[in-house]
Amino acid sequence: MSGPSTRILRLLSLLQSGRGVAGAELARRLGVSTRTLRRDLDRLRELGYPVVADRGPGGRYRLVAGAALPPLMLGDDEAVVTVLGLRLASAAELGATTGAAQAALRTIERVLPDRLRQRVAAVSATIDAVGRPPGSVSLDAVAALASAAYHHLDVRFRYTTRAGTDQLRRAEPYRLVLFGRRWYLLGHDRDRDGWRTFRLDRMVGLTVPGTTFRPRPVPAAGAVPFVAAAGTPPGRQRGVVRFAAPVATVADRLPAEAGELVAVDESSCRYTTPADSWEWLASMLALVGVPYTVESPPELIEHTRRLAARLAAAAGDAPAS
Repeated sequence: MSGPSTRILRLLSLLQSGRGVAGAELARRLGVSTRTLRRDLDRLRELGYPVVADRGPGGRYRLVAGAALPPLMLGDDEAVVTVLGLRLASAAELGATTGAAQAALRTIERVLPDRLRQRVAAVSATIDAVGRPPGSVSLDAVAALASAAYHHLDVRFRYTTRAGTDQLRRAEPYRLVLFGRRWYLLGHDRDRDGWRTFRLDRMVGLTVPGTTFRPRPVPAAGAVPFVAAAGTPPGRQRGVVRFAAPVATVADRLPAEAGELVAVDESSCRYTTPADSWEWLASMLALVGVPYTVESPPELIEHTRRLAARLAAAAGDAPAS
């Protein structure tokens, strides 16, 4: 028989499946009597794990939601994925939680078994994620908007537009989108009777008055493409490129905040995206590793030619122009 501490951890692992497990089955798998099992279950409850017993034949036990989050038991893959998620979350810290993701990451790494340390160390050492400055968006605002969207509750807030004017807005919230290192709300504007996107860092005085709305179908393109299109300033040029590869091949190689990618036919697709720098976009396209043709604008074509000339010169094939 294993020691009490090891046995209780094993019992916790058996209960964390979320399904009820018969008492006789738990006792058998732990190699203990039903009396010892009940004593171990009481010990788990004392440690803050809400274990309940279902009425009826078999006396099934299960974990339920409690008032606080108790320590968790993670499998190997679950632990690695959790570390990866925390690494990425630390790049998108919200004002009220600055450092929380890093603290959680350190907590998990301290208790990892030796067999996982190398895998997790590789993940942590080789991933870089760039976030926005902390403090510009609060966790409370994200949570309030998410809850309002989930429960179909109207929201009100004061909003500073791109032109710098301050306005009172009433909206039906639908989706929160983290795009280009900024948080956006996709909502239906009650006063303008149309879909709008709102940057969360431009919102102040957010309130949820308690009135509800009947959900509408979201824009056909989807929340992320709608936010991407709305985030492009009027008159800003877009790069248009045709890749000689299927959409599925190209999509996996583009940045997460990529623009619009649509199929032309089974073997090619067209990519349209705004860019702060044509030189940067030309370099990024070359890194995709798929043959392509720049269709517009002339500035992107010219920067692509210059980049090709520099690369050819670096390889000793031709002088740089």
